[in-house]
Amino acid sequence: MVPDQDDRSDKDSRPPPGSPVLEAILENERNRRYLGKRLDAAGDRIDTDLLGDIVRHGPVLEALLEEPLDRREIEARLDVSQATSHRYTQWLDEQGFVEKVDGRFQLTWRGAVIAEEILRFEANVRTAHRMMPLLDAVCEDHRDFVLEPFVDATITVAEPDDPYKPVERFVALVNESETVRGFNTTHMAPLVLGEFHQRVFDETDTEIIYLPHIVEKLFETYPERAREAIDRGHLTLRTREDLPYGLALFDDRVGIGGYDETTGLMQVFVDTDAPIACEWAERVYASVKADSKSLEEQPGQIQ
Repeated sequence: MVPDQDDRSDKDSRPPPGSPVLEAILENERNRRYLGKRLDAAGDRIDTDLLGDIVRHGPVLEALLEEPLDRREIEARLDVSQATSHRYTQWLDEQGFVEKVDGRFQLTWRGAVIAEEILRFEANVRTAHRMMPLLDAVCEDHRDFVLEPFVDATITVAEPDDPYKPVERFVALVNESETVRGFNTTHMAPLVLGEFHQRVFDETDTEIIYLPHIVEKLFETYPERAREAIDRGHLTLRTREDLPYGLALFDDRVGIGGYDETTGLMQVFVDTDAPIACEWAERVYASVKADSKSLEEQPGQIQ
């Protein structure tokens, strides 16, 4: 049997309350599948040509979001001709997106909202493009992460001549961190990877949620060292029957790993220190942990 380990209270396993920004992002994610139906019900869909025009005017909207500009300043900022700047400002004025004050064009409240949404749209499209390797690797049933927090993430992809780049990135972050929590990290650090497990057993305070058979393999591979790490409080193990992508929480970063279900090798590792991403990861981890079991709840699992 595995030595008993202290279990945390149910209170500690509850998702922490989210900040207003995170709650707004999560609400958007929950509603995105129904937005089309809601727009249809409202009966006033925006013409796609108008949407295209708004996107095309994104650069000037972004410039005016920073500060009011006169026409010459717009020409210099965007490197456009006088005719083009005139066409831009005329269209924006017709749409009610700008007003002229003291010779400068400034965004109306409506224009500022549109400008911010265009930037958000561009950021999400760019992030989706950059995270394509992860999106392709994660099962559709488990795509419960959101894109916005990962807009400036570091993305490490396995390459034919360097298939272990994502694993190396994960291990490097482990070596820099005093604590590690996560789930389904076997693909990030296979059991045969001694460097990672030496760190886990001897130096890092670690809590990991594994599939039950992975816990069994861990104790088969490192029978004495795993038990000693648990005894010293360096290692806490929990199990869950089903786990999505791999998630790791370090001291001040979070990472997501996507793997090939056929080979089991990690194909991509995405990590960031963005506060909103860390907050999102804390909620996801707390939710998965609340649905997991400590080893002491499973007598007889590990012989």
